Amino acid sequence: MSDDIANLRKFVAPEIVFGAGARKTVANFARSFGARKILLVSDPGVQAAGWVTEVAQDLQMGGFEYELFTDVSPNPRSEEVMKGAQLYTQHGCNLIVAVGGGSPMDCAKGIGIVATHNRHILEFEGVDTIEMAIPPLIFIPTTAGTSADVSQFAIINDQQERMKISIVSKAVVPDVSLIDPETTVTMDPFLTACTGVDALVHAIEAFVSTGSGPLTDMHALDAIRLVNDNLVALVKDPTDLKLREQVMLGSMKAGLAFSNAILGAVHAMSHSLGGFLDLPHGMCNAMLLEHVIGFNFKSAEDKFRVVAETMGIDTRGMNNLMVHKRLQDRVIQLKRDVGLVEGLASRGVNLSDIPELSAKAIKDPCILTNPRRSSKRDVEVVYEEAL
Repeated sequence: MSDDIANLRKFVAPEIVFGAGARKTVANFARSFGARKILLVSDPGVQAAGWVTEVAQDLQMGGFEYELFTDVSPNPRSEEVMKGAQLYTQHGCNLIVAVGGGSPMDCAKGIGIVATHNRHILEFEGVDTIEMAIPPLIFIPTTAGTSADVSQFAIINDQQERMKISIVSKAVVPDVSLIDPETTVTMDPFLTACTGVDALVHAIEAFVSTGSGPLTDMHALDAIRLVNDNLVALVKDPTDLKLREQVMLGSMKAGLAFSNAILGAVHAMSHSLGGFLDLPHGMCNAMLLEHVIGFNFKSAEDKFRVVAETMGIDTRGMNNLMVHKRLQDRVIQLKRDVGLVEGLASRGVNLSDIPELSAKAIKDPCILTNPRRSSKRDVEVVYEEAL
């Protein structure tokens, strides 16, 4: 492959409607896709918050029939995907609307894959394994962090193996993302913190990824700034819609960055950890972030200096060792300010679990674009530091 070809970067994104009230356009988009019957995917928490009822009413007023599927766990399981796909096919649906955080959106992607291919969802692990176009996807995110509404990732839990699988394909980029900050006001401060830190990790990992480029860097840096400047204030005042909008915008930009630049060791390790203990994804990322920055720093010193500056650190006169220390301190302080202070041991990880966690993390697609090449032992050491 010539250097010119190797340096090329593609950029995929859905059609995006951003702003308060964006969710109310769902019926218009369903009509533009020629929807006959819609599978509406969500989870019990989002349903209890009232967003499912509102979207369902908008679809009904638009003249659309729908089937509701809410049997989705916080980390969507392969059997839930299969059950949803059966419902989709059984009722003759031809479009999927997902309302919720990363779990319903990832589950909806899986449902679309299975409904089209008629194979088990776990067979699609990896990069570009999807052979046929899946049904149209319209997503309405209710958290500001996962960015499943703009990404080419679907993360599904394999309960038998106690691990998460990653499906990476532009086929699972939603057709339309209706990003409405008003839907995030029902998140409690803990979920706001977890998803906000998830967005920050997306942005940092995308910026230092070996797959990064000018198209992704601008979104990643904007996202780092937006989350860094607004998340702490938002956790303290979760009803502030202006802050909600800023963090939601940061989440969207982080999603556009990582969907195209891919991620790194934080996510590879977090996927392994989340599948093993069924913990919130953002919390897993938070427990690992400063440790992975420490591991990667020397392999991307110039880029990490820019990350530090974007997080408000004046690096003038600092050598790289000082920047390294200040950036790790800033990340730890941000986590503390939003209430995410736990280590892995406090969530049930033992030293004896680390070899298994590391063996799974090293096989995750996200490890491929980490700025520093990683062996199983490297990953074990980072897990040990995060205990």
